[in-house]
Amino acid sequence: MSLPPVTDAIPTWEDVARTHGRFLYTVAYRLTGNDDDAQDLVQDTLLRVRRGLAGYQPGNFEAWLARICTNVFLDDVRRRRRRPVGFLPDDPDRVMTPAPAADEASTMLPRDLELAVAGLPDEFRTAVVLCDVAGLSYEDIAIALGIPVGTVRSRIHRGRKILRAALTGMPR
Repeated sequence: MSLPPVTDAIPTWEDVARTHGRFLYTVAYRLTGNDDDAQDLVQDTLLRVRRGLAGYQPGNFEAWLARICTNVFLDDVRRRRRRPVGFLPDDPDRVMTPAPAADEASTMLPRDLELAVAGLPDEFRTAVVLCDVAGLSYEDIAIALGIPVGTVRSRIHRGRKILRAALTGMPR
């Protein structure tokens, strides 16, 4: 069986949304920690992809998408820090999180791990999510975040160390 030919053709925006939507959602969900914010992040990412698709230089497409998603996430974090907004539901007892769809069950992490990941500082969470959830290589993460590979290794190591401490109750 032979592999399909490698092409450097730039996909259409519709192809990106259809083919890479699940990948973007997984990265977004791990960065944000909740479904609504992840969906918003994917939409914002796809809007930026639409604007930047013409300038895409063929290479690792998922690393490029992860970089855009991460930048949109970090831009939003910075914006929220400048202008914090807190909304509370009218009746907090009636708010229930929806059960995940059957096809989303594979992206679910145990609750204690989700909380530990959400508690990581942004730079560590981003690196750990891109490595351990999205499955990107250190080199692809470096490209996605615009940082050296050594910094990626350091952030992943420190992020995992913080996660281990949070999950086992051991000091960092």
